[in-house]
Amino acid sequence: MTEYERSRTMPAQPEQVFDEAANVGRLETWLPEALHVESVDLPAVTVHEDRTEDTAALLRAQRDQMRLEWGTREQGSYAGWLQVAGIGAGASEVTVHLSFFDDSHDPGEEAVRDALDTSLRRLEEQVRLRVEHAAG
Repeated sequence: MTEYERSRTMPAQPEQVFDEAANVGRLETWLPEALHVESVDLPAVTVHEDRTEDTAALLRAQRDQMRLEWGTREQGSYAGWLQVAGIGAGASEVTVHLSFFDDSHDPGEEAVRDALDTSLRRLEEQVRLRVEHAAG
């Protein structure tokens, strides 16, 4: 099993960050561009990755814990979570953790690190747009 984790500070309340991250209809605005999630009947989703076949997965949002959890359903090849924590002064820290249980699904440290960093940056952009829109 291989695990990866990245974090990023975002200039917004944790509830605002979590609401953006957990919005199933807007996941593609911040997930890696090769991933596409279709909500079937939550928590069931279908994940399409441009380089592979569609995969049956689960996606659970736990707002009371500011946590998203996901993973494959049948083959159990990967799982992950996103945790939002308030750090004061209207800021939050977002941590994303991925676990690959099957090495054939692990794209490698550099690719995963880049994808996580890009996703967190894109999420921050979406949160910033949402906060600015709400204020304006």
